[in-house]
Amino acid sequence: MTQSLSYPAAGAAFAVYCGIDVARETHHAVALDPQGRRLVDRPLPNAEPDLVELFSELQARGPVLVVIDQLASIGALSVAVARSRGITIAYLPGLAMRRIADLYPGEAKSDARDAHVIADAARTLPHALRRVGFEEQSTVELSVLAGYDADLAKESTRLANRLHDALLHVHPALERLLGKYFRRPGVLRLLAVTGTPSAIAALGPTEIKEVIATRSPRLAATLATEILAVLAEQTVIIDATEQYGQVIRGLAHQLLAVLDQRKSLAADLEQLLSAHPLAEILRSMPGVGPRTAIELLRTIGDGSTFASAAHVASYAGLAPTTRQSGRSLKGEQRARRGNRTLRGALYISAFSSLRHPDSRAYYDRKRAEGKTHTAALTCLARRRIDVLYAMLRDRQCYRPDQRATAVTPTPKSPAAA
Repeated sequence: MTQSLSYPAAGAAFAVYCGIDVARETHHAVALDPQGRRLVDRPLPNAEPDLVELFSELQARGPVLVVIDQLASIGALSVAVARSRGITIAYLPGLAMRRIADLYPGEAKSDARDAHVIADAARTLPHALRRVGFEEQSTVELSVLAGYDADLAKESTRLANRLHDALLHVHPALERLLGKYFRRPGVLRLLAVTGTPSAIAALGPTEIKEVIATRSPRLAATLATEILAVLAEQTVIIDATEQYGQVIRGLAHQLLAVLDQRKSLAADLEQLLSAHPLAEILRSMPGVGPRTAIELLRTIGDGSTFASAAHVASYAGLAPTTRQSGRSLKGEQRARRGNRTLRGALYISAFSSLRHPDSRAYYDRKRAEGKTHTAALTCLARRRIDVLYAMLRDRQCYRPDQRATAVTPTPKSPAAA
């Protein structure tokens, strides 16, 4: 689980607090001494020699704490170089970073200002920092693979839609039959081998069954007969069928490869997720599957950067807002802001949990009050945030009789919220 930063030894402090605002090509580094005096304030190329030079200069002054605002991608090299030199690394979450920045004068947004905010937060607000340890690195690894999986999911949808269009042009009845099986490897294998209705018919029932059975054996038992029956319904050959056949074969090959990649990725994601210390807690809640758990880890983490469950709901855009002007009161409406990805994950999780008795009872109660399906599902998602927050706060798995309380001790500073 994520832990607050601890100093290198009891009662000891760092001699240098270095904040790095990371960027693709050139970071900006600001280093402060314990009294807040600037030791370094300069651009920093995202290259190993420049990072080594800076860290060597700072280490000459004593123990160094390096704090960055992004762990993955553009910040990965800084973390690796600092770690190789035995420097303590910490992470300032984006939510805390934005709130801390509001405490500083001025509204300008610059790399130099952001780096100073990071360094000063490291010096004065150590409880707002998070140690870059196993948990954070595990979350980064999950984020990388989950992002790639999301890209593959979009690509599979694009390919499937294009395949629907191509097959619909040459044989509408065949598209109606096979279209619902475009996620089944055996059907894609058949289309990749043939491409056109005449090529499929030329195989005959036995060979059609064998081709499908190589990847979808149970489906092959009945589908071969249905395919031949549908092919017999159309005797005319539509113009450009051969050209569309070439497109169908190519699309089927690509879609099959993408689905295979997603299957392999799912196993890797499951392995990484099972190693995360918070995974068991999150997945114990009904409706939270692997991908929802990953999204919760990426966006909420251990929940310590949020003062309460209400703050999480606001961040996700699930907190209702009141629209009022003078005597005109339009009532409460769903917020239009918030993290859309997190909100989507919470919606899907809430919908999946309707098979659970407690969630279904709450949903039915809201429907009985006159709420629409979407409104009732929103209420359920908001209620589940209370439970999730309590589970993370107390490090406890879900219990059917659990009733979460969103009240937590007052944070030490606005940044901790």
